[in-house]
Amino acid sequence: MAKNEEAVKNDMFGFGDKNVDYARYFIDTSYLNGLVVSDDNVDINVANVNFEPGCRNDWHIHHNG
Repeated sequence: MAKNEEAVKNDMFGFGDKNVDYARYFIDTSYLNGLVVSDDNVDINVANVNFEPGCRNDWHIHHNG
């Protein structure tokens, strides 16, 4: 098991499911866990994203995490 893997998979936000909907924005695999319940009266999207080691995205890079 990788360093901190257990803590990441069981953190307060949850690990999430394989990020299929936004996979085109990532190189390698990421996982997405929506944190706000969908509601037609609320126009906001809040989610937690977890990355496999080596995963990169088109928006920015987390060099130390």
